[in-house]
Amino acid sequence: MMRRLNGVLVLVLLSAMSATAGKKQTGTTTLKDLQPAGTPGSEGKKNKKTKQQFDFFFEASGKLYTCRTGVKTSVNATDFVVGSNINYEIDGEKGKLKGDNGKEVKCTVVRVANASAPPQ
Repeated sequence: MMRRLNGVLVLVLLSAMSATAGKKQTGTTTLKDLQPAGTPGSEGKKNKKTKQQFDFFFEASGKLYTCRTGVKTSVNATDFVVGSNINYEIDGEKGKLKGDNGKEVKCTVVRVANASAPPQ
């Protein structure tokens, strides 16, 4: 009985994974906002300095996305002008944004909301 249950669980998980696989989104949209996130500091045993993180806000496919840069990613905020066009690529929680000037940044999707939903 337990072996059969495990087999069913594996099939369900594989089905779920294949249903979400290959949902890479790409396109062009307008950068709605760009805000600093957190405070740069230090990490690890060697107290390496971390970079300032940034949250990029944009709309794509009827959803509002917040995509945050990593602590090791260097971003010059003036390279991404609010209101300008950006090219985006979203693959699960991984994101890649490219500005009109060709500057590119990798980020992690930290929030998704329906674009039609009222703000809370």
